[in-house]
Formats: sequence, structure tokens, C-alpha cells
Amino acid sequence: MPVRCTADAPGPVRTRGILAGRASAGRGPVPVRIRPEVEPLSSTRVDREAVRTREIAAEQEYVSKLYGKLDLLREETTRRLRETLGQTGGSPQARTERDISTRMYTERLTQLSAVEHGLCFGRIDQDDGETFHIGRLGLFDEDNDYEPLLIDWRAPAARPFYLATAAARDGVRLRRHLRTSWRQVRDFEDEILDLDAAEQGQDLGLAGEATLLARLDARRTGQMQDIVATIQAEQDRIIRAGLNGVLVVQGGPGTGKTAVALHRAAYLLYTFREQLTKRGVLVVGPNTTFLSYIGQVLPSLGETGVLLSTVGGLYPGITATGADSARTAEIKGRESMVKVLTAAVRDRQQVPKDHVEVTFDHEPLHLRKSDATAARAKARRSRKPHNLGRRIFRDAMFEALTTQVADRLGRDLLDRRDLDEIRQELRADAGVAAAVDALWPELTPTQVLDDLLSDATALRSAGRKHLDDDERAQLLRERGAAWTPADVALLDELAELLGEDDTQAQAERDRQQREELAYAQGVLHIMEQDEEIADEERLRVSDVLDAELLAERQGTRSDMTAAQRAAEDRTWTFGHVIVDEAQELSAMAWRVLMRRCPSRSMTLVGDIAQTGALGGASSWDEVLHPYVKDRWKLAELTVNYRTPAEIMDLAANVLSELDTDLAAPSSVRSSGHPPWTREVAERDLGTELVQAVSGELAEIGEGRLAVVVPPHLLERAGERLAAALPEQVVGTEPDDLESPAVVLAVEQVKGLEFDSVLVVEPAAITGETERGLNDLYVALTRATQRLGILHSAPLPAALR
Repeated sequence: MPVRCTADAPGPVRTRGILAGRASAGRGPVPVRIRPEVEPLSSTRVDREAVRTREIAAEQEYVSKLYGKLDLLREETTRRLRETLGQTGGSPQARTERDISTRMYTERLTQLSAVEHGLCFGRIDQDDGETFHIGRLGLFDEDNDYEPLLIDWRAPAARPFYLATAAARDGVRLRRHLRTSWRQVRDFEDEILDLDAAEQGQDLGLAGEATLLARLDARRTGQMQDIVATIQAEQDRIIRAGLNGVLVVQGGPGTGKTAVALHRAAYLLYTFREQLTKRGVLVVGPNTTFLSYIGQVLPSLGETGVLLSTVGGLYPGITATGADSARTAEIKGRESMVKVLTAAVRDRQQVPKDHVEVTFDHEPLHLRKSDATAARAKARRSRKPHNLGRRIFRDAMFEALTTQVADRLGRDLLDRRDLDEIRQELRADAGVAAAVDALWPELTPTQVLDDLLSDATALRSAGRKHLDDDERAQLLRERGAAWTPADVALLDELAELLGEDDTQAQAERDRQQREELAYAQGVLHIMEQDEEIADEERLRVSDVLDAELLAERQGTRSDMTAAQRAAEDRTWTFGHVIVDEAQELSAMAWRVLMRRCPSRSMTLVGDIAQTGALGGASSWDEVLHPYVKDRWKLAELTVNYRTPAEIMDLAANVLSELDTDLAAPSSVRSSGHPPWTREVAERDLGTELVQAVSGELAEIGEGRLAVVVPPHLLERAGERLAAALPEQVVGTEPDDLESPAVVLAVEQVKGLEFDSVLVVEPAAITGETERGLNDLYVALTRATQRLGILHSAPLPAALR
């Protein structure tokens, strides 16, 4: 059982017996209730306190040793970086080595700085007497045959710390969880897994039960914290799953889906470093508020080379600041929009009604309908994207015009050289070229989409088979309006349909490649001719590295990380893609992500019961079948670590009314604070809301409060609270998560958590969209401690 050597076990929070039987089945330990221990002062208690004091002192000595090692590594890395930056001039090879070293030392220094807090958080004692400390990165004693001082939590040797149970100990006798504050050891908690050990009690707790619950009960700060010290067995199995294929992680509120996804990113980069460093890892979140909330997790785990983005942020040069209605976003997200966009592009590939007359060499020429029709058919048969097919169209049209000119001059009098000269002169004539280009213009995605959405005639033509009158009206907007996240998926699709005529860019790349190859050959020659190396010791570099390979390595070397390069390249493909709140993505958004990951190495995290977007998923098979058929794996998270039982019992009533067979996750704890509801007159709603917010802030102290309101009340509620409670710093923007209180709509709180949540007018939340019950379910499950409901309209049936 957990041997609690602790002075600060959480008071009102207690575990619930929801995992009964898991220990005997080898699936995890059985939780026990945490309750204050009241004992008479006795010699036994005094002895236990003495043992506790000695153990903390011993752990402090070891942890101080680890921090001393960390400081030495930082100093050495800083010194080497300073020396490298101080190098100037030198040969091209020396400059290359300097750039590589600079980047390597900079990344290492960033990693060493990121693990300062919570460097070591655990220990496992094995049956054979070996003891290993577990932490955020690996540290070794170079003076003692590289003996491990600290095991990286992602290493195979650390896995028993998360998975060992009494039924499947994996050689572990004792598991110790350390609680530290910066460099100070504050407390510890031991779990004796050996059933034959003298200290074994009657039952087992959650892995690191007291440590876990203390962490869950801690006040929120507006930034998500990592869970590396308290990962549970079902979470660990998902984190350490293999790289290949599509893994779907289905989990209800509070099961740690987001934390699991981020720790999985860190684990994959550690385990498959060579494969993923070049291509990078992409983590996709539902909105920028969410990305801000999770932004510190991966750096705290020592990983900075991951690109965090929304789908709306995956098109370089486009900032999606606009907003669509739920209905408009749903229409834009339909897969049928591919056909609408294809038709819009084809509508720009025109032929004249009869002919277009142009002047060449003071004589009229005709761009005939028959010639243009034949040229268009030839270009379309090539199945090339529009801008690449344009070259075929232009070649055919200039060939037809050359024939006209030749017929006028007398074809029998002209040879091939004459015809080539006429063709070149036609291409160089600005008037002729403009007339040809008007029939098949070079297009950009932004140009086509802006023209389509702002022109009722163009939209009617392109969407006549796929959009009705009302849907076309929903899509119409003013020309030049701000792009929305749903537009980005359409722009990405258009980029595929249009292509890019990169003839000149490719010629430049070929030239650079020739220069790099020549440079690489010179480097290899210099290295092999180095007279300072004795003949018997000289390594023939060409035996292990040819010029082409060296040139490739030079070409891919950059001062930017893979994530930074990927952010600037729309065509970049990632080594692995992780999608959080994946159930919210539209069919068009999935097309964007699948293009970014042709290997289909993906982790998709979400909860079908929380789908709020009208175009979101109703089943995982519906999403994945078009891309991988049934070749995907499902993992489920069933334990709710965030939401107290009192709140989850209420939310479960909402879940039962949804069209889903999903069960509510089981909460591991109770808060002692049952949810409250308060009905007020509509005219008093603003005043009552101010009072409720003030009261909740007083209850949670330094914690965080979210006021979740229907979209139509968002601006009004934010202004009222900010004016009435200026001393409380009420945030009215999605990024104000570090404010004591923040006013948000449901779509903005997905994936977030707060100490207390006030839900305002739940009937309006359920009534504003077709998936209003899903939205209400999300709103109710954001709290870690307290939940209040304020309403003037009658409550939805599930809450009555």
C-alpha cells in the first residue's frame, strides 16, 4: 500500500473506489481513500517521523548532487558555445563546422535550462538491490564508467516507474514519488509493491496517489503543466505506443488526453530522434487560446523542435483573423467543396465565343474558338494542376497563331528556322501574350477564393451542382474580407488544384545543387590530401562519404529547426502529426492534415461526445475510412483525473441525452463542493453574475475562474464584469488565461481547465446550435473544484 510520509496531503479531496479489481487483473492498483490521519503522540509516530526526516535528507543530498551535475553541464555547454561564437573567418569547412556546433550547443543549453524545475521526481528500488532515480532527462557520471545518475523518463529503464503493480511488479520492490519545490525536496510517497514485504498493508493506491491528488488539487495558473511525475499506467501505454500508423485516443473530459498527446510527442522525439528530427512533429490544436495554454509543456520536457499550430495556421503568409458563423463554417468544411473549387478553377479556363482579335506586326490575328477548345482539351488531358497545365495551353495557342502567320506569309516560303522565329516573336508581343493569358490566366489561391466568395455569379456557376441558394448566400462576403480558419483549408485545396509554375525556381535550385556538389567534392579532396595526417592514420573519406551525400547534408543544414522550416513551407510533410480535439475537424481540414502526413504516422486525440462543430465527427471510422480504411488503432482513456465526482455526475446526465454510446469517464476524486444553480430574473442577471464571480474568486483564492457564456452574451458579460470588478482583473479576451477570471464562449474553453467554472444561461448554450448539448457537456466539465450555474431561462431537462 502507499506508505504516506507526507505533511500536506490534500484535505477535502478524496479518491473514489472506481478502479476496484484492477490490481488483481494486472491493470493497475486499486485506489484507497485519502483521509487525515489522527494519531495520538506515541513512540511509533516519533520513530516514523525520524525515519521520514532521514529519508528526506538522503533524497535531498542526492537531488543536490544531480543539480550540481546539471550546473556543470550548463557551464561547460555555455563555455563551448561562447568559444564557438568567438571563432571568425576560416575555410568554408571550418565555417560549416562552426554553424553546426553553434546550433548543437544552443539546443543543448535550452534543454538543460528547461528541466530546472522538477529535475528528479521519482525512484524505483528493484529486487536485486539496484536503485534508479527518474527525472526529466538522463544524467551520467563520466568519471565512473558513465554510470547513470538520473534516468530519462522516456527511457525503457524508466517504464516500470509508471507500469509496475503488485500483480506485475517487473522486478520493482518500491516506487517512490518525490515532491520538490525547485531544488528543495519537500516530501515523498512510497509504494511497496512486494506483497511479501513486511511493510505491505491491506490495499494498494493509485500510482503515486497522494502525489497525484496533490497535483490535481493545486491551483491553476493559466498555463498547462506537464504530468511527467504522475503519468498513470493507461496513459503510459498510449504515450509509448509505436510510431507507425494512426492511433486514435478516445477519452472523456479530464482523462488527460491533451497531456498524453504532448508527452507522446516528447517520447517519440526521444525514441525516434533520427527519423523525426529532419521532418519534425506537428501538434494541431483547436484554437490559438489552446496553443497558448499548452505552450510551456514541451519545453518543460526538454523539447523545443515541435510546431504547434491550428489548421488555420498551416498556410504560410495567411493569418486567419476572421470568423464564420457555425453554419458557414460547416458548409466550407464539406468535402463537396473540393468539387466547387475544381469547378471554380475550370471556369477560369475559357474559350472565346467565336474569336478574339489581336494585332501582330500591324496585321490582325484571331484567337479562334476551335483552336482554344483544342488547346484547353489538351491541357486538361495532361491532368496537371492549372498553372502547370497553362504552359501546355499557351504552347498550343502560340502554335496555332504561328500557323496563322505562316499561312499569311506563305508557308511554302518558310523553313523551320523561320517558324521558330515567328513563334518567339509572338510570345514576346505583349498584346498577343495578354490575350492568350486572359483565356488561361496564372492564378493564386487567394485570388481565386476571394473572387469566388465575393461574386454571386461565379459562386452560382461553380456551386450549381453542390450548393443550394441558401448555402450560396451563406458563403457570400465582401471582397477582401479577413480570412477565416475555414478559408485556410479551401486555400490549401486551391494550392493543390492550381500548382505553381516553378520553372525558374527549379533552375535556380539546380544551379545551387551544382555549386554544392562542386564544393563538396573540393572539401573531400582537401580532407584526403591533408598532410598533417600520417599516411597510416589517414581516413579515406570517400570510402564512407561520397560528394553527393555530403552535398545533400550541406543542402539540408540550416540554422532553423525542422519546425521553423515547416512553418514557412506549405508543402512540408511531417514525420508525425498529433491532433488534439480531433473530433472538431471538418472533412476539408482532414484533407489538409493528410497532405501534411503522407506516411499516416498520426496520433488523434479527442472525444466524440464533445463534438461541437456542425461539421465535426460523429464517429472515428467516418473520419478515417477514406484515408486508411480500417487500418487504425483505438486506445481509450477511462479515468477522469480532473473533474470531481459531484460535477461529473451532473455532466453524465447531459451525456446520456446525446446520440452516443459513450460512457462518462469515472472520476477518481470528490471535491466536497456540489454544483450549485441559481435562478434569477433576466433583468437581474448582470448584477447576479458580478456577485457570483466575486464570490467564486473569494472561494478559490489564487486559482482561476472561467465564466462560460453563450456567444451572444460574450461581449456584454465581459464588459460588465471588467467594469464592476476592476480589482479582480477579469479577462475579456481568449488569451487572458492568466487573469484570475476570464469570460469565454464554449468553443474557446475546449481543452482548458479552471479551478472554478460559472456557466451562464445553459438553455441558450444548448439552443444556439444543433450540437448545443455537446457544448453544454464541454462547459460543465472544465472545472477541477467548483461549478456554478446561473440562469434566467428554465434549465435544460438534463440539469433539472
